[in-house]
Amino acid sequence: MARLCGALARVGLGLAALGWLACAEPPAPTVEAGREAALLEALVSEQEAVQEQALAEIEAAGDQRFVAPLIELVRAGQLGIAGRVAYNQRVIALERLSGKELGGDWFGWAEWFSSTDLTEPPGFAGWKGRLLSPLEPRYLEILTNDAPTAIRVAEIDWGGVPIDGIPPLETPEHVPAADADHMKAAEPVIGVAVGGASRAYPLRILDWHELVNDTLGGIPLTLAYCTLCGSGIVYDGRVAGLDEPLRFGTSGLLYRSNKLMYDRSTTTLWSQLTGRPVLGELVGRNDLELELLPAVVTRWGDWKLRNPDTTVLTPNTGHDRSYEPGEPYGGYFASRDKLFPVFQNRDELAIKDRIFGLVDDGHAKAWDLGKLVQSNVTNDEFAGRPLVLVATSGRIDVEGFNAQARPVRYDVGGAVRAYATPGPGFRLGPDDQSLLDAEGQRWQITEEALISPTGARAPRRPGTLAYWFAWQAFHPKTELPK
Repeated sequence: MARLCGALARVGLGLAALGWLACAEPPAPTVEAGREAALLEALVSEQEAVQEQALAEIEAAGDQRFVAPLIELVRAGQLGIAGRVAYNQRVIALERLSGKELGGDWFGWAEWFSSTDLTEPPGFAGWKGRLLSPLEPRYLEILTNDAPTAIRVAEIDWGGVPIDGIPPLETPEHVPAADADHMKAAEPVIGVAVGGASRAYPLRILDWHELVNDTLGGIPLTLAYCTLCGSGIVYDGRVAGLDEPLRFGTSGLLYRSNKLMYDRSTTTLWSQLTGRPVLGELVGRNDLELELLPAVVTRWGDWKLRNPDTTVLTPNTGHDRSYEPGEPYGGYFASRDKLFPVFQNRDELAIKDRIFGLVDDGHAKAWDLGKLVQSNVTNDEFAGRPLVLVATSGRIDVEGFNAQARPVRYDVGGAVRAYATPGPGFRLGPDDQSLLDAEGQRWQITEEALISPTGARAPRRPGTLAYWFAWQAFHPKTELPK
């Protein structure tokens, strides 16, 4: 029947023309309805015979929904949380069900699964929560069968730490620039300016904490830094439809190598890179989304020059950490490799090339950071409007020391500011504090906008600096400049 339908389609005869012939795809084979939960539990039984019987039943049915739990068990066995009982039999069954021969390569299995549209059996989320609970008991409360989800739970990975094992900073100490004796002019920071105030967050401190719940200019904000993705993002904690600002913690979980935060109000999981809830109570509720605030990765000296009234985070965080460049991720930053699986849908750039990306109403565009820095000023368009991207400070290199990699050298990106302009033709002014438009008028560069001599404003477009592999994983149809 499938061959006949295919042949008829090729000659232009569809169902409307035939009327009597149904060419729908046959349903995928599954185990007997209602058996899924029992089979999932049998797969983690300490009795080898029970596991083998479950595997035989799944294979006999050809139920590919069980590919997901079998991949989960490859890693769980390697982590020592599912035992080694029937480990090889699970791998063999996985290869037969999937038609792939990847053995015990969990990384390869996870990337391959991300490229498919396979589904999971009923009860998988709660089963996974129980499976991971020896690593963090609270996963029993987060990964449940009744939790609404916007992603496949099979693509959620444990990142190596328990909940808040990487401790967020809560309203940490900061000092005026004049009192910042702990800062060096060349060291990298994430700079934020909102509500008429500005603040810098040194990356050597953020590397250890990844989340900062703070207030600046009267605005509650969360700085969410995913070291794996090379992305530091600042969100407004006020969300339309919610009564109180959100504060976030680290779940210890990842989705496509991206940090999953949890809000302390509902324990809903949120994607660091998209600012959207992905699993939990708030999923699907009025299309909630965190508002991105303007931020920039820059040098302390440059930030202080542009924002002389800035404050800066101090190392007095209440945590005993070695806040030195290169610790703890210098080896990863200097490497060309990923640490966690991400399916590579796009290959126009190297996986850890840094990009600057914008998103607007589902449309995404990314610019190669190297090209932006080389051009200093780039005129382009985004979402049908003229845009200018300013990257005049060059790339920022760090020399540090890492306990594993020893001396390390790596780049953390560079300062990029994007503005929605009234038209093309902007170029660098007489200094890096201003631009000239097509008519030669001088526009001042500020954190909020470009400002013309007449007071006209070209507003800032908040964007994201990230590794290419991360951006393309969440925006597979992202546009690149021609």
